[in-house]
Amino acid sequence: MALKPIPLLGALIAATGAAHFAKPDTFEQISKAAFPKDTKDWVARNGASEVAIGLAMIVKPTRKLGVLALLGYAGWLGARVMANQP
Repeated sequence: MALKPIPLLGALIAATGAAHFAKPDTFEQISKAAFPKDTKDWVARNGASEVAIGLAMIVKPTRKLGVLALLGYAGWLGARVMANQP
């Protein structure tokens, strides 16, 4: 049985979040644009957020909440990047 698009996206987001813990250095340079201070702490926080959002998107009872959380999270990250531009 193939995964539907939203659960598949959730699985990818959760895996990316888990990768923040497995290889944090990979995400540090990317995270500096949004979090120039305490970047290492934010890599872990973002990883945890992505795992939670991704898992919420996989499970049917929380799927809509997960999608809304993803939209809010993406908007918040974009705002952080914009706010920290020189």
